[in-house]
Amino acid sequence: MSLIRLNNIHKTFGEAPDKPVPVLREVYFRLDQGDRVGLIGKNGAGKTTLLKLILGLETPTEGTIDVDAGVRIGYFSQFSQLDGTLSILEVLDDVFAEIHALEEAMLEVEIAFEENPGGAALDRLIAHQSTLIEAMEHSGAWTYQYKIDTALSRLGFSEAHRTCPIDSLSGGWRNRAALAKILLEGPDILLMDEPTNFLDVEGLAWLEGWFSDFPGALIFVTHDRQFLDRVANRIVEVEAYHVQEYAGNYRDYVREKPTRLKSLERLYEHEAELLLYEAEAIADREEARRNPSRALQRKLANIRKQADPRPVDKIITSIYDRLYVPNDILTVEMLGKAYGDQVLFRDLTFGVYRGDRVAILGPNGCGKTTLLKVLSELVPADSGHLTWGKGVGYAYYNQIFEELDLDDTVSHAVNIVGLAYIAPRKQVNRFLSMMQFSEMDLAQKIRTLSGGQRARVALAKCLLSGAGLVILDEPTNHLDMTSTQVMERALAHFPGAVIVVSHDRFFIDKVATKLLIFEEPAQVREISGNWTTWQAGNRV
Repeated sequence: MSLIRLNNIHKTFGEAPDKPVPVLREVYFRLDQGDRVGLIGKNGAGKTTLLKLILGLETPTEGTIDVDAGVRIGYFSQFSQLDGTLSILEVLDDVFAEIHALEEAMLEVEIAFEENPGGAALDRLIAHQSTLIEAMEHSGAWTYQYKIDTALSRLGFSEAHRTCPIDSLSGGWRNRAALAKILLEGPDILLMDEPTNFLDVEGLAWLEGWFSDFPGALIFVTHDRQFLDRVANRIVEVEAYHVQEYAGNYRDYVREKPTRLKSLERLYEHEAELLLYEAEAIADREEARRNPSRALQRKLANIRKQADPRPVDKIITSIYDRLYVPNDILTVEMLGKAYGDQVLFRDLTFGVYRGDRVAILGPNGCGKTTLLKVLSELVPADSGHLTWGKGVGYAYYNQIFEELDLDDTVSHAVNIVGLAYIAPRKQVNRFLSMMQFSEMDLAQKIRTLSGGQRARVALAKCLLSGAGLVILDEPTNHLDMTSTQVMERALAHFPGAVIVVSHDRFFIDKVATKLLIFEEPAQVREISGNWTTWQAGNRV
């Protein structure tokens, strides 16, 4: 039975009625009990709009949305609001207000028993107590504290994080707090917009298990491909204003989509031939030559766009041809860092060489980001030292993102850096086109861009900086899958070295050649390989 039904949904934005901006067209969608729908698509494709339409936060321009009566919908986004004056423990305790009311009623019964009632009054009291006990059993009154503790532990909340006001937490921890609340509320349908951002590997694994056991229906937006593979039983892709459904998980989607595209290409080939014949017929008519149909012009333009693009790898390598990187990039010796009594790492020694792709792994709060800041000299080390190769520079993605000039245009912001400055503008524009920037996007001011688009600007500046070492902290957050795939190809061909903190296991598998793993207490172990080879070794 369908819980939610979308029928022929159209959605446009824009104040000018004669120039509406389309977001969704002819969308048909059903959500059934037990569905685990992974909603994917490029940044700005309309994924969040689709969730807001289901929630009633947006109204469709055309079409109808039906939600079964009595169905409770829970919604999580990266900007979910909580009462910042309360601690996360207080917020989660409020989720179980019904249980607290039962506990208070039980306390009243216990007080009444102390008055030694007799006869009919005692019978009524015993019956009431029995009803309350049954209600408490049904509501999980005996286990709710355990559920709270488990959720907070798996999401990485320390004792200090649990008791301080939410307003004193960072943005990432506030998002985790909102995630904990929505999960414990247990609605019939969960709509989750980027629930995997800011979670470490342990938190991701717990969330995967939680979703697997969730009895309701789930729609979630994420760009974490392994998470999609583990959780989804349907993939819905928002593309070119429409939605396309694929049965199964991410692996099934990857297998099925090329088959569908080949089928569409055959259709387009026939359409292109017919349009060309039509163009020849129109060309025979003098009047048509003077005033050709605008609709036909648009279709012919679309045919020209179907020409195979230049291969991605060739675009990347042509940019990097100008970059020379020495073999020895960075030597780290006996590095140590602590904050008060908390030792993050000590006696850390490792080398970074040309071609290395180093992924740093470990739970939240263990010191991964601090290590990146020490390597990029934003935070001083307590002990040890760094030795850089001659002439080697670094580009720190997160610092570049924070320092973007919001009044600059995309094109100018990228073209003034390193390799982009000396490369032909046409070559740089090909690279930016590969990064999903259209010609119109290049002229946009950065302040008008979405968070995902800004992330792509910072990433482009980082990759074209001319530095021998690229440092990235959670670069896949906010990037759509296509942008992440392009980044992976760019990093694969990058002639220098890469150091990256990421909890995206699929990304680590495609990029990493060695791992730095934070282990307790304050020890960092270096191993060769990627996520899968490390996990396989642990199982042996």
